[in-house]
Amino acid sequence: MPAKILAFSGSSRKGSLNKKLLAIAVRELRALGAEVTEIDLRDFDLPIYDGDIEAQGMPEGAKRLHAIFKAHNALLICTPEYNGGVAPLTKNSLDWVSRPMNGEPGLSALMGKAVSILSAAVGVVGGSRQQAHLRVAFQVMRCINVPETVNIPFAQNAFNEDGSLKDKATHDLVALAARSLKSVADRLNP
Repeated sequence: MPAKILAFSGSSRKGSLNKKLLAIAVRELRALGAEVTEIDLRDFDLPIYDGDIEAQGMPEGAKRLHAIFKAHNALLICTPEYNGGVAPLTKNSLDWVSRPMNGEPGLSALMGKAVSILSAAVGVVGGSRQQAHLRVAFQVMRCINVPETVNIPFAQNAFNEDGSLKDKATHDLVALAARSLKSVADRLNP
């Protein structure tokens, strides 16, 4: 049975560099035989996480996103860095998914999943600072951080017009990250 990988970008804007990076990584995973579900986090219309909102009842988007996370055993996340930290769309989505739902304890949709984090950013560090934050968060959520990662600095200059990467070595790093994620996810697949 192939790995079931959920893929999403932490940037939803048109022309997002991280969406371009995600498309490359998804193609690599599918070429390896992985089953990949690609989602746009905007489609879930999540309010900023607030315990008062949760107490009134889970938003429908949070319920749908939770169910999608539960159906996969690995996550591929391509996300930018905002002011040295995790992009708000990424963080807010994970906060909602981490909540107890449907009589299950908190983190039930996350724990035990393999996670690969890739980043494209216009700055000199390529998103590495937010990756450090996210890796700690995933460790706390009892996920398995895949060690291979990709940070693309000055990413506004990294892509060709067709969305491919200009630099073969960078593309090879994306392919390596994809292979590693699939390898770990295959071992986790029931």
